[in-house]
Amino acid sequence: MYKEYILENNLTVVYERLNHLKSVSFGVWIGAGARYETRRNNGISHFIEHMVFKGTEKRTAKDIACEIDRIGGEINAFTGKDCTCYYTKTLYSDLETAVEILSDMLLNPVFNLEHMETEKKVVMEEISMYEDDPEELVHDLLTEEMWNGVPLGYPILGTAESLERIVSDDLIEYMSTFYIPDNCVISVVGNFDEEHLIELINKYFGKWKSLGYCNLSNERPLFRTHFLFKKKETEQTHLCIGFRGLPMGDDLIYALMVLNNIIGGGMSSRLFQNIREDLGLVYSIYSFPTSFRDCGMFTIYAAANPDKANKVIECIGKEICNLITHGITDSEFLISKNQLKGNYCLSLDSTSGRMTAIGKSRIITGMVTYPEEVLEKIDSIRMNDVSHLVNWMFKTGETGVVILGDEPVSSEYLNYLEF
Repeated sequence: MYKEYILENNLTVVYERLNHLKSVSFGVWIGAGARYETRRNNGISHFIEHMVFKGTEKRTAKDIACEIDRIGGEINAFTGKDCTCYYTKTLYSDLETAVEILSDMLLNPVFNLEHMETEKKVVMEEISMYEDDPEELVHDLLTEEMWNGVPLGYPILGTAESLERIVSDDLIEYMSTFYIPDNCVISVVGNFDEEHLIELINKYFGKWKSLGYCNLSNERPLFRTHFLFKKKETEQTHLCIGFRGLPMGDDLIYALMVLNNIIGGGMSSRLFQNIREDLGLVYSIYSFPTSFRDCGMFTIYAAANPDKANKVIECIGKEICNLITHGITDSEFLISKNQLKGNYCLSLDSTSGRMTAIGKSRIITGMVTYPEEVLEKIDSIRMNDVSHLVNWMFKTGETGVVILGDEPVSSEYLNYLEF
């Protein structure tokens, strides 16, 4: 069972004891990511994530790495649109080492000018790596196009130009605004003594003070209908189609997951079976929902040889039209619900997976849903819920399409994506 504890400085801790395990996963979640940036400082959330690993007042970057390696642990971080997470996974006997290192990194970072210039080069290599991966690139382009002009559409890594503009004062100002106890959640799952855990967090994070007020309110972004072709020398044509989706915590979020399983969420899905298995037009085709604090997107991706790309678009369009016209079958509905429950239960076997689930949910939605509640919500989904989503997502005319490849697709085939 999850428990919650709030320190005197308003830092929230959510945790779950699993004392039959040998490991413990410890995450520090900051309620800010790329969507809280500007064009000028785009990429600063991700750059700070890199810089806190470069050293503190008493540790070098190598010291951090060696101390974690010495105990056989893991330490890492990631930046999203809504939040940033720093986390460790260690043996339960090494929990204090992990907590102390993370607190030192986040509360006492040193933004050395030389280290900043070196790390900017590292991030530029990361940007180049994504540019060289057409599957990653086409997803990023879709996000940028669908929320063009608002921060939710900004690339998480930033751009070469925005990175060049960032200076140490920008990092200090950003951290003073967002890296404060009121805007942070610590999530812990694994083997630990509850009283000892609270003592450790108070010891290493209890003196953390807010240097300002963090206002996360922002205008809800509007989904933008758009088509983009980006020419790039690739062997395949890469296609991303975006439809409006649901925010985290929405009442229909699990119904959307059921629908996703049926459309393209697995090997038994309609897109996979009909377009790959039956027609042999693609190797990779799938769908997935993405949820943010106040909005979401549903994406279909496929990659095919240029001479097959038009046919793939036609087939995807016909599959969605068939879904709108005839709906889903009772068999698909039951199988998808069981698939969703099975996938969810399997994810609970991992301390890092559980830590991520409760931490992300708490920092973004302000609440944590118990596993029993999740399973009850999945069981309570009705066919009508899925039918409502089909009409709400696909019949509004709000569709974004991004094509990445050497040759554009024929415009007449894009008509198949008008429902």
